[in-house]
Amino acid sequence: MKKLSLLVVTLFAAFTVQAQDVVKFAPLDASPVDISYFPNKSVKFKKTDNPSPVIKVTYARPSAKGRVVFGEVLKFGEMWRVGANENTEIKFYKAVTIDGKNIPAGTYSLFAIPEKDKWTIIINKELDMWGNYAYDESKDIARVSVPVKPVSTPIEALSIAFTTQGSVANLVIGWDKTTVEVPITIK
Repeated sequence: MKKLSLLVVTLFAAFTVQAQDVVKFAPLDASPVDISYFPNKSVKFKKTDNPSPVIKVTYARPSAKGRVVFGEVLKFGEMWRVGANENTEIKFYKAVTIDGKNIPAGTYSLFAIPEKDKWTIIINKELDMWGNYAYDESKDIARVSVPVKPVSTPIEALSIAFTTQGSVANLVIGWDKTTVEVPITIK
């Protein structure tokens, strides 16, 4: 009798588990999301660290996969979300100046218009967009033109980092055979 009861309980449990919906998680994204901070080590690593980020960039990292990115995958003169999937967001924890334009602390979208020899970098108030399909130029708060700096070793995945020159944080965007630097002065 005990064996029969155990069998019935086991079968009931098996049918109950199979009857439940199984969550179907999305596969790993081809362009994973990454975050860059300025200063680079400004996030909290241990309990004793005192984090003090000034700038944070959240972006998806598409890969070149053997393609020529600028001029072919991304056409020169066309708006780009500086990444893949949702638009790239840049958060300033303090007020900053870019090319003489004052930008209050806050979170903004980051766009670019790549050209062969320069890019127009755009800081825009609109958030939570997929790409640049709903881009609204009237919500731009800054546009700056920066020169292209070619690199000899191609950068496979879009990368964003910061360098420092005195009181200026250079936002460096690199992909394929191209980099640009956007000087940001922290107030």
